[in-house]
Amino acid sequence: MVLILRINSYFWSLININMKRIITLLLLSASVSVTAQPKLITQASITTKTTIVAPDDDEAAPANTSTSGANGEEIRIVRFGGDGETKTTTWLKNELVKTFSESEMGRTTVIRDNNKKLTTTIMEMMGRKTGFYGTDEDQELMSKRMDSMMQSRGQNLQQNNSGKATEINITYVDENKKIAGFDCKKAFILSKRGSGKTDTTTVWYCPNFKLQGLNSTGGSAGSFGGFIAQSGSNGMENLNGFPMQYERTMNRGRKMTVQVTKLIIDKEIADKEFDIPKDIEIKPMKDMQNGGGGPGMQIRIGG
Repeated sequence: MVLILRINSYFWSLININMKRIITLLLLSASVSVTAQPKLITQASITTKTTIVAPDDDEAAPANTSTSGANGEEIRIVRFGGDGETKTTTWLKNELVKTFSESEMGRTTVIRDNNKKLTTTIMEMMGRKTGFYGTDEDQELMSKRMDSMMQSRGQNLQQNNSGKATEINITYVDENKKIAGFDCKKAFILSKRGSGKTDTTTVWYCPNFKLQGLNSTGGSAGSFGGFIAQSGSNGMENLNGFPMQYERTMNRGRKMTVQVTKLIIDKEIADKEFDIPKDIEIKPMKDMQNGGGGPGMQIRIGG
């Protein structure tokens, strides 16, 4: 009887040891899972290059053209999202984001205050400077006016007009690549519109961090005051990290590639970087006419 008790005691001690090991492993796994979450960066400067390439047989409309209005006045038409290369620099400091974009069409500076939900846009093109500011609500109304104007001219916006929310799914792939000195992983973002059409964006992202209030840089959204971003989510905010490079097919078969070429996340960003220039009059967005850009100018997105 004594022998049996000793044997049982021995087995119980083994069970206790194994249970402790299992619990320790579980705690370690939980700890690794928590530490693997991307770090939230609140200050950074990012340099990005956006390249849009058209098929050989594509006959793109010119970026800037002129036409006559109903009263004989000259109306300048500016098209965004055309072919070519755009260089973008973005500065982030807490709730403030500034984006400066430069292409053959001109220069655009967008200053965003996420706390106030206020966006200020300064455009320099065709020898002219235009500045305006607006809330998120103002931008949504302006975007609807632009959509209505383009639809009235029979243009196909290729947007989701069904009223259904876009369905976003992300597939992660076990592939690695170094971009601008950062180790990145691959993913596919599948966006299914209410119309049933599915768009695929190939993304290389860094899993170590995310940028506060900034889901991505470059692309079409930086071209004109963030209006394109008003069309809805592109799924970047759901990534397990920050997108350092992404590729997608646009309308007319054009290919857009966006790549971060330089990223600094360990340097203080000065407050003056977000100051509004005093040498240009900044008007309320509601004062804009003809669909945007002020009197005598129309904005058309999508090339």
